[in-house]
Amino acid sequence: MSDNKSSIDNAHRVCWFDDKKTPNVADFLESESEVAMHRLEFQAPEDANWAIMETCHAYCITSARDEVPDQYKVAADLLARCPKLLVVSTSGAGYDPIDVQACTDAGVLVVNQTGANAEAVAEHAVGMVLALTKKMVETDRSLRRERGIDREVFKGWNAEGKTIGVIGLGNTGRRVARICGKGLDMQVIASDPYIEAADFEERGAEAVSLDELMARSDFVSVHCPYNAETKDLVSARELGLMKPGAFIVNCARGGIINEDALADTLEANGIAGAGLDVWDVEPPPMDHRLLALENVIATYHTAGVTFESRENMAAWNAAQVVSTLRGERPPRLINPEAWDQFKARYEEVFGQPVEG
Repeated sequence: MSDNKSSIDNAHRVCWFDDKKTPNVADFLESESEVAMHRLEFQAPEDANWAIMETCHAYCITSARDEVPDQYKVAADLLARCPKLLVVSTSGAGYDPIDVQACTDAGVLVVNQTGANAEAVAEHAVGMVLALTKKMVETDRSLRRERGIDREVFKGWNAEGKTIGVIGLGNTGRRVARICGKGLDMQVIASDPYIEAADFEERGAEAVSLDELMARSDFVSVHCPYNAETKDLVSARELGLMKPGAFIVNCARGGIINEDALADTLEANGIAGAGLDVWDVEPPPMDHRLLALENVIATYHTAGVTFESRENMAAWNAAQVVSTLRGERPPRLINPEAWDQFKARYEEVFGQPVEG
């Protein structure tokens, strides 16, 4: 009994709120002998949750901001309550429930699993592109509710030879570029201020400004992160640059496209349609303006929800948490500027230095 208690006391303590995803990071971490894995419930008494969280070294958190109650989002007040916390690890590429600057100030690392569900999201985005251009969803809705409709009403366009503009040419955006460029023989243009000219060439895209992308594209697909810089990145002015026959797809994060501006543009027939997997509030209210429009395809933030991606995200998450708590520099570090302070805190918490 005493040996078991000693091993628990010396373990790396990790907490995670059960978000009903399977498999999940806790499933993988429970098999790690050096980890004491704590599964929490949002509905449990807060005092019980905090009693565990305040002792933990790692906090695994979903990437979706609306799935986390405010008191359990990672902000300065939570960091103050959890003095042993060394790393916060998200389930996917996004880190919306985390105040990254507050973590940096506290010497807490923020890591994500960017790329783990990139193929799934890219395929979903291209699926929306094809469904929009062929009016598949509009046809499906009509066929289920009415008869006597002339099928010419649903005449679409070929994607081949059209131009797709990719906003953000990272893990997901580059896959969209590959599928559309090599698979559909589309012209690919992209806007991404954080990569070099050689990266555009290697990823099969022509580098353009955001304004040029909006004006030239037959399809616009959004794949950049959501932050202060990209909030309302696409609003009324940018939508006004688009061709009347163009479509826009967002499988990145709600808030990058201004929803009211998009609804205004679609209602005025300024563009031909939109595909949205992500929303300002998830799920959006039933009376949302965009849900009333026939030329909008709407999904439940499910672009990355596949059997393969869930496996990838859970396994990558667990492996990165374990390596970080061993004192290794994590491969998907969001705030590298926190590394030096993290090393000092790591030695203080565990009584041994970080090598490197």
